Amino acid sequence: MTDKRPVPASREQLWGILFEAAEIEHNLMCCYLYAMFSLKDHVSEGVTEAELAAIRRWRGEILDVAIEEMAHLAIVSNILSALGAPAHFGRQNFPIAPGYHPAGVVVRLAPFNAQTLDHFIYLERPENIEMPDGEGFEPAHRYVRAMAPDRLMQATIDYATVGQLYASIEDGISGLAATLGEDALFVGDPGHQISPNIVSLPNLTVVRCVKTACEAIDAIVRQGEGSAAGEERSHYQRFLNIRDEYQALQAARPDFVPGRPAANNPVMRRPPLPEGKLWVNLEPAASLMDIGNAIYNHSVRCLALSYAGVDAAAQRGLVDAGIELMRIVTPIAERLTMLPANADAPGCSAGLSFATLRSMAALPPEPGAIPVLVERLRDIADRTTLVGGTDTDITPLATTTAASLNRLADRLARVTIADRLATSAPVPVIPPPTVDRTPPEPIAAGDGAELIPGQSVDLVFEAKRCIHARHCVLSQPDVFKANVVGPWIDPDATTTEGLVTVAHMCPSGAIQYRRHDGGPEEGPPPVNLVQVRENGPVGVRADILLDGKPIGYRATLCRCGASMNKPFCDGSHHDIEFQATGEPATREFQPLAVRNGPLAISPEIDGPLVVSGNLELCAGTGRTFDKVTSARLCRCGGSASKPYCDGTHRRIGFKS
Repeated sequence: MTDKRPVPASREQLWGILFEAAEIEHNLMCCYLYAMFSLKDHVSEGVTEAELAAIRRWRGEILDVAIEEMAHLAIVSNILSALGAPAHFGRQNFPIAPGYHPAGVVVRLAPFNAQTLDHFIYLERPENIEMPDGEGFEPAHRYVRAMAPDRLMQATIDYATVGQLYASIEDGISGLAATLGEDALFVGDPGHQISPNIVSLPNLTVVRCVKTACEAIDAIVRQGEGSAAGEERSHYQRFLNIRDEYQALQAARPDFVPGRPAANNPVMRRPPLPEGKLWVNLEPAASLMDIGNAIYNHSVRCLALSYAGVDAAAQRGLVDAGIELMRIVTPIAERLTMLPANADAPGCSAGLSFATLRSMAALPPEPGAIPVLVERLRDIADRTTLVGGTDTDITPLATTTAASLNRLADRLARVTIADRLATSAPVPVIPPPTVDRTPPEPIAAGDGAELIPGQSVDLVFEAKRCIHARHCVLSQPDVFKANVVGPWIDPDATTTEGLVTVAHMCPSGAIQYRRHDGGPEEGPPPVNLVQVRENGPVGVRADILLDGKPIGYRATLCRCGASMNKPFCDGSHHDIEFQATGEPATREFQPLAVRNGPLAISPEIDGPLVVSGNLELCAGTGRTFDKVTSARLCRCGGSASKPYCDGTHRRIGFKS
């Protein structure tokens, strides 16, 4: 690195550096997922119950980071689109060749182990942190990629951290806006971008100007690469926390191994330069790897088309399909890490290589694109069925995968892209299947809850806990049909991922789900949280025990004292015009040794909520203002020390 930060001097150079940023985010997402797929998932794999609980926490943390990398890719694509460039989903196959990124940015697929974890920490380190890379990840060659600001072709730049890369991008946007004018720089149609109305991803925003572009970049840097070392939920800090727990478990049992021996950089064909790669040629791994890569590439193809200028309804259908395909590929990717890869590498298992097609360019945004996407889904499903029929060891997985692909094909066939040319001759399309869209009749599930059956997911709705946050009817209006007579919830009107996402967004826990497609059920969060809402209730996310009874992982509890459904909120705070800040002052606190685990909540008769367990209290803006292992939270509405009880309930005669 030179002392002076390189800055792109033209739109073309700025595009080029943003293309590299998109590839960095895409590559990191794949690397994190690969390590996550290799984690053990059963005590039969040589780990104890306590160790397995830790491994599952790590899996959740790594998945969250990978999802945030996907959000970063979407944000970079939005910036590119705003600047008049196409969204960029192409990337080189692993391992990335020297020279493609700076010498210190080594990108390759590796299983979860101490060295890989150190490498992730190194890649995500803040700019002011000096540390060595993970052992074995040191660059094979040292080189400099010099910026050539006077060249017409896209220039490369050097950067020590990804945060520095984004700093150069931010400087380039600001500089070009000053030179060209903001309106001349931001020429892209905002409708081509993916907005939070289409998909719920962290910090996703539509970019329209220098201010929104810089805010989007700052969000990426704060959340992961280059974020301050003290930010507890940064990628850097999350990986540090995993390493601390990993080292503690290894100190207790030196032969503790949390990951399977998956290959470094598995490849689908014999590599002409075999160094650092492993050819997966044993069956059924080779065929399963082919299917997994096909599903991954089709996911990217759906996402690319969503940026190509289709209408919002088509965007939503394409993005949902892309996310659903990544869910479908997960069991395949995990199973690959249990299968032998090559007879010449005994003891080494396979893995999903995320191999790419020659082109990741978007299909033309025309009506005929959807039938092409559906056709490919059917092809992959047919091949999956064929492979499952030849190998009984993977038959159940193949059967489930093929069924999921065909269900997704049925849903995607109902997506339409308007013909922008409005020609008189209609483009032939595959007619959607005839489906009865009448929502199914709910089934009583006890304690006032109703179960609404679906093909792959059953929804459970508990009306008495609903606070009408409206995440459900706004993000999935085809599923949650407001203001209709009779049954109003239709689980089969969207993807499995869409249902799971909207359930997780429900703060009250009124919406829960039961999967019967082999996918993971909702699990406890990695950090127990209470969020204080301005003039409203407290939202709880934890493994909640209410009076000793498990009630799930989400709840909103009354703190105004007026609810007729105590201890749950029923919206009465609106009626009584309850006033209470959502931004309490930060207290002095110490880090918790453990941040999750069961959270016991016992509503005291005519008194506060008595809480016991590891708990972090957050303001409405997300700021942590206290960390405790026990607390008494006000629910009479009168405490002068909200959200804590100060005994006012006795003085005002609060009754519960």
